[in-house]
Amino acid sequence: MAKTLFKLTTIFSMLIILSLHYQISFSTDTENEEDFFELDTPLPHLISRSRFLATTIKKGAKCNPSTKKNICNGVSAKKGSEFLQCCKKTCADVLGDINNCGKCGKRCNKQELCCSGKCTNILHNVNNCGKCNKKCKRGIKCSVGFCGYA
Repeated sequence: MAKTLFKLTTIFSMLIILSLHYQISFSTDTENEEDFFELDTPLPHLISRSRFLATTIKKGAKCNPSTKKNICNGVSAKKGSEFLQCCKKTCADVLGDINNCGKCGKRCNKQELCCSGKCTNILHNVNNCGKCNKKCKRGIKCSVGFCGYA
């Protein structure tokens, strides 16, 4: 009886934890700063609408390279760590987008991230170990994305 009660309590606790996790992870009613590219300089044609809109572009915003609706081509963001281009009618960061790395349409292979516009194997690169710009200490190797992993 005690074992059955313990099992039921454990299962019930796990169900509560899972339901709370899914409520938290799926509740995206509010937009956070990761949903936007923070521009280094305001876009002059957007200043009249809103100061916030003039200094940000929503990630995945629509653009058209052949019309005046090209809001993101050649725009620097996040203090130069992002550079926006209009790729397939959507704003993309060519310095960090694995589907548009360095230029529109250049995809990185599996086990690679786009680090500063170059496809980089993050599993064995001592300057980008596990993620972009994570450097291993001098003399320590990067193995499977960890510095000094044995």
